[in-house]
Amino acid sequence: MGRSVHCAYDGSFAIIRSMTKMMKEAIAVLHELPEERQETIARAILDFASHDEGVYHLTDDERAEVREGLAEIKRGEIASDDEVRTVYKRIGI
Repeated sequence: MGRSVHCAYDGSFAIIRSMTKMMKEAIAVLHELPEERQETIARAILDFASHDEGVYHLTDDERAEVREGLAEIKRGEIASDDEVRTVYKRIGI
């Protein structure tokens, strides 16, 4: 079913010893993110890992954010292609 995970405790957080290279890279990136983003991503990972069907379940706050986003779209409050390209360029995509 799943593989076992061996952890060591260094006094501040658990270090997972059995992890893929990609997961290690992802964790390194997460360390650089603001705490709120880390919490959001951690919830997503934990939710995904705890459900075999791979379905993410939104929190009430996330659900409200999605509803607000859909309302903005209905009101025509969407970014232009140029605005999206500018953001992508700024964040390196």
